[in-house]
Amino acid sequence: MLSLSSEQLFIEAPVITIVEAKREDLNAGLGQCVAEMIAAQRFNEQNQKSIPIIYGAVTTGDRWKFLRLEHQVVTIALLEYLVPPVEQILGILVSMLEL
Repeated sequence: MLSLSSEQLFIEAPVITIVEAKREDLNAGLGQCVAEMIAAQRFNEQNQKSIPIIYGAVTTGDRWKFLRLEHQVVTIALLEYLVPPVEQILGILVSMLEL
């Protein structure tokens, strides 16, 4: 989970979520990621820090798949990103935090 909070001992809104894929299966982690994105969306709303888009990612560490939750619609990127190179993954993660 990523947050814009400067204090990382406690979770503060707004947040996004990253899920580790079990047994190297990215698709198996998609449901968990969507559930955590919905939870993050609700957490942000309850803390009056609602943001229009919640981002998520499922990763095996060297393979990444990105998701986006806007209102009640989830979009799953068709592309799967590989590490190395790491620059593209870092760029996507930074863009998620530039709310």
